[in-house]
Amino acid sequence: MTEPRGLIFDLDGTLVDSLPGIAAALNAALENEGLPGHPEQAVRRFVGDGLETTVRRACPAGFGDTGIARLVNGFHGYYADVWRPGTRPYPGIPGLLGELAAGGAALAILSNKSHAFTLEMAAEIFADVDFRAVLGLRPGMPPKPDPSGALEIARDLALDPGRCLVIGDSTMDIGTAKNAGMRCCAVTWGYHDAPRLRAAGPDAVAGDAIGLADLLRR
Repeated sequence: MTEPRGLIFDLDGTLVDSLPGIAAALNAALENEGLPGHPEQAVRRFVGDGLETTVRRACPAGFGDTGIARLVNGFHGYYADVWRPGTRPYPGIPGLLGELAAGGAALAILSNKSHAFTLEMAAEIFADVDFRAVLGLRPGMPPKPDPSGALEIARDLALDPGRCLVIGDSTMDIGTAKNAGMRCCAVTWGYHDAPRLRAAGPDAVAGDAIGLADLLRR
């Protein structure tokens, strides 16, 4: 693949391993409602489609919308306290981002995490990285795989969508790229299994940061 001018990265499961923090906050919110918690590997299967969907997947069948709303609010309160010790960049990612930015690529983040947490996490974990755009899920904005966020970033970068590459660990990211008329590279170190990712038809697949760097240099 020739290196595109715009690189739109997913956050959770792609740039950072945030599963410990997400699981801790989710289980604290569930416990507060008198509901059973889940081990991290179970929570891994819940994430990727936005917080409300994650919460619904964690709840018993038939748990009502009012309770879901309480859990979402509770999660936000707990997550503000636990995301820092429960989140770390994947090996090789900070160096790769610095190399890409130095090479002239326009870097961006598009996440189904709430916009406020996305901004905070990007600013603190990747303080030395020049992201041209950082976009999380905002009220009224549909989550990935809807292409709205990706297309908004392309406009912010003043790039045609065809000059952008979406890089993510989920089928949601692959679908987003296809819906936006962008290319996609799936990464297998995150929260979706490699066979599932390959079946969704990404343009390329990378198994680690070194492999991703090699793909982007071709």
